[in-house]
Amino acid sequence: MVSLRELQQRMPLIGCLMSDKLNKIAAVEKAIAEKYGEEAVQNPKGNWDENKEKDYLKQSKQFYKKQRKNDEWQEKIDVNGIKISKKLLNRESLKCCPVCGAFPKSSMDDVCLVKFDCCNTCYIKYVEDREERWQKGWRPNNGNSL
Repeated sequence: MVSLRELQQRMPLIGCLMSDKLNKIAAVEKAIAEKYGEEAVQNPKGNWDENKEKDYLKQSKQFYKKQRKNDEWQEKIDVNGIKISKKLLNRESLKCCPVCGAFPKSSMDDVCLVKFDCCNTCYIKYVEDREERWQKGWRPNNGNSL
């Protein structure tokens, strides 16, 4: 433990070191203010008030709420070895196969409906190995044959 007398003897030395450090800090702050403006060296709480705090909290709540919702939609589900976004597997928008009229029964039907606009059965029957023709618009109910 340091005695009061030793502390008093060391104070001028400590004061000298502190003044040197404070002078260096002041010089750095001055250089930053010259280069980037006075706002760069101000205390962040200097211009902060209750209204700004309320606005900030409101904005952060909205941001994180939107972020969570987006993360839920971006979540990927493994469907027979294919990673599909939950967003694409929304059954409300995929009511039935436009080719055969069948309701999608499996997740593979959903995948085929999203990618090829037909159920898995129609994909196997009409699209598999003929994707280019399918992408150009050919459909079996156009009166065309295989």
